[in-house]
Amino acid sequence: MKTLLASSLLALSLLGTQAYAADYKIDTEGMHSAIQFRIKHLGYSWLNGRFNDFAGTFSYDEAKPEDSKVSVTIKTASVDSNHAERDKHIRGTDFLNVEKFPEAKFESTAFKAGADGKSTIEGNLTLNGVTKPVTLNVESIGAGDDPWGGYRHGFEATTEFALADFGINYDLGPASKNVAMILSVEGIRQ
Repeated sequence: MKTLLASSLLALSLLGTQAYAADYKIDTEGMHSAIQFRIKHLGYSWLNGRFNDFAGTFSYDEAKPEDSKVSVTIKTASVDSNHAERDKHIRGTDFLNVEKFPEAKFESTAFKAGADGKSTIEGNLTLNGVTKPVTLNVESIGAGDDPWGGYRHGFEATTEFALADFGINYDLGPASKNVAMILSVEGIRQ
């Protein structure tokens, strides 16, 4: 009986040290995450903006990163380029058409681990009613315990795509056909 009890305790202790996939909620309440974009303005400068209202989750397992998954939903009306009239235009039918398409979504389809914490995530982006595959370049920023008894993991992902691929054909000039997206996320393990 003592041998069975000792074996059971040993097995439980070993299970406690194994890495398992963890589910994370993206921290938007503490504003430790951001979704930003940048596009050239007439080819002379950069226009930077962000989306203020979004939510998402991800699953990540350091032992099996290829099983990772990401899901993010953006409220398109929350676009903020620090200029009210421009934001009104971006929300209109020339760009995001937020009345008809109030949300943009990203759902991952594959995660490919790379060296030095750099990886790629392939997935489907739905924007302006169009769904297309995109690839995000991802870098692990760090992970660990937080001061409130939780555990966090942060990543930064970047991608670039042509506006026309998503049915946005407003002519901003030849230097302004592509937009870059930067997703800085800090997830709280659930």
